[in-house]
Amino acid sequence: MDKKRLQKYAELIVKCGLNVQKGQEVIIRCDLDQPEFVAMCVEECYKRGAERVKVEWAYMPITKLNYIYKSLETLSEFSAVEKAEWERKVEKLSCLLWLDSDDPDGLSGTDSEKISKANQARFPYIKPYRDQIENKYQWCIAAVPGKEWAKKIYPGLSPEAAVEKLWEDILLCSRVDDDPVKAWDKHNKNLAKHCEVLNGYKFAKLEYKSANGTDFTVGLNEKGIFLGGGEYALGSNIYYNPNIPSEEVFTTPMRGIADGKVVATKPLSYQGKLIENFWMRFENGKVVEVGAEKNKDLLEKMVSMDEGAAYLGEVALIAYDSPINNTGILFYNTLFDENASCHLALGRGFNNCLENYENYSVEECEKLGINGSMIHVDFMIGSKDMSIVGVTKDGKRVQIFKNGNWAI
Repeated sequence: MDKKRLQKYAELIVKCGLNVQKGQEVIIRCDLDQPEFVAMCVEECYKRGAERVKVEWAYMPITKLNYIYKSLETLSEFSAVEKAEWERKVEKLSCLLWLDSDDPDGLSGTDSEKISKANQARFPYIKPYRDQIENKYQWCIAAVPGKEWAKKIYPGLSPEAAVEKLWEDILLCSRVDDDPVKAWDKHNKNLAKHCEVLNGYKFAKLEYKSANGTDFTVGLNEKGIFLGGGEYALGSNIYYNPNIPSEEVFTTPMRGIADGKVVATKPLSYQGKLIENFWMRFENGKVVEVGAEKNKDLLEKMVSMDEGAAYLGEVALIAYDSPINNTGILFYNTLFDENASCHLALGRGFNNCLENYENYSVEECEKLGINGSMIHVDFMIGSKDMSIVGVTKDGKRVQIFKNGNWAI
């Protein structure tokens, strides 16, 4: 891959993704797949004035061995070192960059029940720290090719050729052209226009229909707003882009108001395993029934991780005619597949999707209808024939999506 183009990608991630400021601390989480590119990102952070950049390396085969051989008690531990690290994050409001290259099947053969129980045991220790930094720090998820991920998408190519092809796909979808920073400025403005239109209607609910069996209604929060593209960190007012790429306009629905069936249109990679050809049925806002051709048991565990895991935390609108979907590629990666077409997310909602959210505590946001959970898992429901109708409080019906694309 052309190093000059990779350098532009690193600059985009650090400048527009994280928007690192002078004196800030940066944490980069990544696997061992692209160390040269990680080094580019580290240097860009320092060029932007970062005080310290810490790289947290991982390697999925070792993660898998840990899940297989460690006891549940050991996996559930919240060590003094982790406690100190979280305390530092609260103190420093460290920027977080996750360079995702995970193998979609990387944890196949592990005990899903064991992993779920360990995560459930650790969550009460982590939640107080997470709540303290919610919306206050800059974060960004971007992608680099991993060999196993690339081979999953391009099984007919050699590992080297598959990685090179996946690099091309990632850079295309991330708008890494002659001037990616300028391209993202234009893209953010377009997403903001969609938000402005949607927020003007003050919809009370959305109705989804598709020939694949999706027939679903979700209630929206009367204090809710749609967001898209970049956003501002609470307190510092620093503008950053949490996802590169991103095509979505999204909001957090009203907890407890969702009824009907939704049919997924792409597989979901969860805990290193693929859930395929699945659907969910909602009553009074909660998942009451699921089905899947592959890994149904994992889907059932996911929606029972905690009390909020079976409720929705996000409703996202993306045109079926999106740049990512138009590649024709199934990425087996949520960052890309969720931005290919409309999606929903189970679990934790977004406080900043409430008007004047800065005036509310986390607990007050939940009382206003924002779902709380230890998980936030996106799954794709967009289809070529999808219809989405917005219904206002006074009953006015507005066609938002027709044949899978924007109608307003």
